[in-house]
Amino acid sequence: MRFSLRSRLGIALSLITLVAIVGAFAVSGFLRGSAVNAHAAGVGHTTLAQLKYRGVGSIKGGPKGVAPDTVSPYEAGPVPTDGSPKVVAGNPSNLPTTPPNPRGSNVTTSNPGFRGFTGITHADQRLANGGNQFSLEPPDQALCVGQGDILEGVNDALAVYSESGHVILKPVTALSVFFGLPNIITRTNPPTFGPFISDPKCYYDRSTARWFFTVLEIDTDPTTGAFANHSSTLIAVSQTSDPTGLWTIYSIDTTDDGTNNTPAHPGCPCFGDQPLIGADSQGFYISTNEFPITGPGFNGAQIYAVSKKGIEAAASSGGSISLPTVVHIDASQALVPFGGLSYSVQPATSPTPGAQEPNNGTEYFLSALDFNASLDNRVATWALTNTQSLNKATPSVNLSVVVIGSETYGQPPNATQKNGPRPLGKALGDPLEQLASNDDRMNQVVFSQGLLWSGVNTIVQAPNGNPRVGIAYFIVQPSWSNGSLVASMAGQGYVAVNGANVLFPSIGVTASGKAVMSFTLSGPTYYPSTAYTTVDVTNGTGDVHIAGAGQLPEDGFSGYPQYGGSGVARWGDYSAAVADGNIILLAAEFIPNLPRTLLANWGTFISQVNTN
Repeated sequence: MRFSLRSRLGIALSLITLVAIVGAFAVSGFLRGSAVNAHAAGVGHTTLAQLKYRGVGSIKGGPKGVAPDTVSPYEAGPVPTDGSPKVVAGNPSNLPTTPPNPRGSNVTTSNPGFRGFTGITHADQRLANGGNQFSLEPPDQALCVGQGDILEGVNDALAVYSESGHVILKPVTALSVFFGLPNIITRTNPPTFGPFISDPKCYYDRSTARWFFTVLEIDTDPTTGAFANHSSTLIAVSQTSDPTGLWTIYSIDTTDDGTNNTPAHPGCPCFGDQPLIGADSQGFYISTNEFPITGPGFNGAQIYAVSKKGIEAAASSGGSISLPTVVHIDASQALVPFGGLSYSVQPATSPTPGAQEPNNGTEYFLSALDFNASLDNRVATWALTNTQSLNKATPSVNLSVVVIGSETYGQPPNATQKNGPRPLGKALGDPLEQLASNDDRMNQVVFSQGLLWSGVNTIVQAPNGNPRVGIAYFIVQPSWSNGSLVASMAGQGYVAVNGANVLFPSIGVTASGKAVMSFTLSGPTYYPSTAYTTVDVTNGTGDVHIAGAGQLPEDGFSGYPQYGGSGVARWGDYSAAVADGNIILLAAEFIPNLPRTLLANWGTFISQVNTN
């Protein structure tokens, strides 16, 4: 979920909603310039928590279900729709007022050094586990690679492929099966419901040859499917370097209502929306956006840190040794001097964990500062230091943040798409959907060669006055002066296509600092497609290369009024990109011409780009 209102269809087709907020908060101050503008050490309120051992899982595959020929009351699962922006009184007068107007990139189908294949589709996800799954939009993309294997997670399913031959090694498996949970829905009469799970992320740690996979979990009433008053972040850690082997499953309680030794936060019981993950040489890190399970509210960014060595050792033991302590930092207030509660504080991963880590181990983060869903020209650089202490029973880490000036970015419009055959839309009598570009929060962050790489969706101007979706990217150089975090903008720029949209970027970076950005390309002359471009600190970006060419328009249920939509389909909350030596692998959503189900037709495409 991505700052959205979620709902689940109950027995009587009634929607049970949990309200969230499209990134919109107060703006009360602004600092200009690309040099260091502000610094706050020791930000955030820290508590200690514990991992809970949940058992052992594996990627099992299993029987496929049969595509239904009618839409039952239980066909559509959690239906994402945008919440209403919550703007608190502030003074945005110093913020930019004009959207960027970058030069349009050339689009080409030439792909030197490229290979690719279709990954998990909506039909794969829906029909996994004997069909005891929901129809879901958008596809949230997880991707990690190591030891010659590619692990892909999408929504509530995952699969393993060989990197060399693109052969599937472990078939599409429901995440409920992988995590040892009850079926998301068991399609008996009446049906029963299992926990709600969403927002998969995965990471392969090259320094230890272990795999990590995370999702959010919210308990439900097994009879009605209504959300219950408890949530967790689930963490799976491989017991060996083989992702097709056994994994150990843990959870962190994210309810934060004062029960089970959690802190008591306003409006809770809560859930940790869209767990974001990263790692340095010492620790594994998760950042969430905290929302009440029922009712409005937002409690800002929460950061969880745990010893990587400790959790991996415990995983390899199958749960027979003691579990490491979890540090929980409420980082919500750190950016209040700059206008609002912090949100989507993206931890960094690195192709070389352990390189350039001062202060007894350092994990870096980036976040955006568009608190009122308009325009901004600042980014925040964060650092968690003394991460070696995570290996102790009582860790002592320190969180710092610095805000620097950047190019202008802002709330993007919806994206257009090419029209074509739309059996669901035609049957419903609805017009062509647009694609939701959500907002301009920070996407995936990579730390390589002393630089932090990331990007955001943004509005861009057009010669005809019609705004479109573009990408703003940032290359930030963190450093230290007399023990204090400082940062500067080493490079920045835009990706835009004249007359079309590019959205949901992820940048993969090699150990030598070569970078490739993945995203969606869509517009009046483009079906939704996966595309990429190279990124360079000095020379900027290159041509936009079409990788997985879309063959049909998006024709999924989430945008149609009959399913609670408003003409805008949910689309790819996030893409993924990761380096494997000189190869960068990319994954994003597109629309293939493949078997579909009644309610959705999305697919994913995995690309390999050789940077040599």
